[in-house]
Amino acid sequence: MKSEILQRFKKTKSRKNPVESDQDGKNQKRIHSGEKPFECDQCGKCFSGSKILKYHKLTHSGEKPFQCDKYGKCFSHGSTVKQHERMHIGEKPFKCTKCDKCFSQAGNLKAHQGTQSGEKPFECDQFGKCFSGSRSLKCHKRTHTEEKKPFQCDKCGKCFSHASTVKQHERMHSGENRFECDQCGKCFSVASELKLQKRTHSGEKPSECKQCGKCFSHGGNLRTHQSTHSGEKPFECDQCGKCFFVANKLKLHKRTHSGEKPFECEQCGKCFSEAGNLRAHQRTHSGDKPFECDQCGKCFFVASKLKLHKRTHSGEKPFECEQCGKCFSHGGNLRTHQRTHSGEKPFECDQCGKCFSGSTNLKNHKRTHSGEKPFQCDKCGKCFSRASTVKQHERMHSGKKPFECD
Repeated sequence: MKSEILQRFKKTKSRKNPVESDQDGKNQKRIHSGEKPFECDQCGKCFSGSKILKYHKLTHSGEKPFQCDKYGKCFSHGSTVKQHERMHIGEKPFKCTKCDKCFSQAGNLKAHQGTQSGEKPFECDQFGKCFSGSRSLKCHKRTHTEEKKPFQCDKCGKCFSHASTVKQHERMHSGENRFECDQCGKCFSVASELKLQKRTHSGEKPSECKQCGKCFSHGGNLRTHQSTHSGEKPFECDQCGKCFFVANKLKLHKRTHSGEKPFECEQCGKCFSEAGNLRAHQRTHSGDKPFECDQCGKCFFVASKLKLHKRTHSGEKPFECEQCGKCFSHGGNLRTHQRTHSGEKPFECDQCGKCFSGSTNLKNHKRTHSGEKPFQCDKCGKCFSRASTVKQHERMHSGKKPFECD
């Protein structure tokens, strides 16, 4: 199949007849003059060429006559199916002359070149913000209009500002994971997630901070890191005044005020404020623990838990209290500790009014009211309200005595 698609791309284009060449010349002149004589009889939108109008009309009829030979996906435009097929064969014919990075689409190369040169020729006429690509400007302009999120999911009604984003979202409903890692077999709904996964195997970290030299596997992580140098936190919560380095963190934080939990587990109905938390929760149903410690073999549902666990081996405690110098392996533990200095206890029990310095302490306390004991001993079946208590109990069975008098 792959060779068949390659053959299609290698076919030479037939020479255009004089009529077609003349028509192309007229279309090119209209691009410069701005003339758009071809009008859609359904929506009134105008175009510079008859072919462009023809393809536009397919968006009204829903007709998609061009089909991918490999997976059967259909497209309204012949050029779009060609771009799509490059994804299967791995062809990236558009190469950056500066860094040799290759792309499957000319538009992606052009946008990439804009990021290298720093050139941002596309300016918003309302606030003056500039962009390296016309698509980015188009998406930005929607934030000023009522048409902020014109792309709607047919299944749940959720709206998005990008067509590509709604497509990715729809794969969550269908369970479609077309992109498989050839090293670990893990599947993803979007190609970009597979690309990041492959970097976890290769150790590749192409995004480097120019100030300190620290490298990252993801450009977004680099941008977040760079804010730590400047100290700039431009994204402020309008309810509590807390500031963040990136807009996404602010968006997640706002859900703590609104109580919004848009991600629901289909198996048990439990809801979450973040998609990542839902994915981690779903592993509790499947029993899948893909993140294994290379020192002791212990496995975890999420990578962040493995990272914290590894600090128990290394003894690393990167979070230091500025007041007393005490160090912690977890940022959350430091924040809870700092409240012992300030006396702040922001977490209040809605049943008895007792207040706590940490959310975990409140969660454990609430179990005294509900009688819930979710932590069970594997050997005798006895249940406990706290994970630490079941660990202590299990030492009775194993005979393990880790605390030695010096």
